[in-house]
Amino acid sequence: MPNDFNQQVIEEFRANKGRVGGYFEGARLLLLTTTGARTGRPHTTPVGYLPDSDDRVLIIASAAGAPRHPAWFHNLVADPRVTVESGAFTYEARAVVLEGEERDRVFARAVEADPGWAAYQEKTERVIPVIALHSLAEGGPGNINASSMGEALRVVHDAFRRELALIRREMTEMSEAGDEGSTTGSANGTAKGTATGTATGTLGAQLRVNCLTFCAGLHNHHTGEGLAMFPFLEDRHPELAPALARLRDEHDRIAGLVEDLRRVVGDENADPDTARREVERLTTELEAHLTYEEEQLIPILDAGAA
Repeated sequence: MPNDFNQQVIEEFRANKGRVGGYFEGARLLLLTTTGARTGRPHTTPVGYLPDSDDRVLIIASAAGAPRHPAWFHNLVADPRVTVESGAFTYEARAVVLEGEERDRVFARAVEADPGWAAYQEKTERVIPVIALHSLAEGGPGNINASSMGEALRVVHDAFRRELALIRREMTEMSEAGDEGSTTGSANGTAKGTATGTATGTLGAQLRVNCLTFCAGLHNHHTGEGLAMFPFLEDRHPELAPALARLRDEHDRIAGLVEDLRRVVGDENADPDTARREVERLTTELEAHLTYEEEQLIPILDAGAA
């Protein structure tokens, strides 16, 4: 991939807080900065990723099936401390190359979500590495890429919206693939695949992980708001009491929906139609909640009066 193309993607990614178009549109994408193994200089590369848990994500050193590992892989082997930009957050991480059964299991999960990964493996004799990026951030997900508290709130909300939209798309594609009796996916190797599962009518393993990771992140975000931001605003702005009371009630309702979704997708034999209905229920409630919270709190936060 030419450096000028990479730079264009990097600039668009940073300008739009993780949202890009063109080749990477609709992909789960992050910016990975490694230290050059020979030069010692930082190198930033757009890389597709797979959700895995609330404190680590997975990347795959496919290099589109090239005979050699990508340069960024050699860099992180030499120095496993890397910087990750997710769009909403920037944080330091420790790169761990997965080996043996764990590597094979995770790669199989990726292939189930997107057959493009298998196509890349078939093109090369090397075993394509899978790497886990473990967040080193303490007390939160990292630095929010925003210049004000109000912008920070919107950036985080938009990250949840974007991920939920991807999950909804994957649910739809899963249903369509089930109707056709086959699994489909993109072949670009950028974690754009459908995470559909198999033709047996069950959720794909990666789609289950995507949902559970989203649920964990949303729970953590709402817990942080309830423990820190809401009391902070309530103390300084008593007039916000009715709005904050409503937001707390909405947190409780959303928590119930999150638990319903967790219960469904946590079952390896989960019914796809039931899972899709739970995702739609959560989407409807969450979108209304995020919009109301932004309307009520962003003007206060951006005024700098808090």
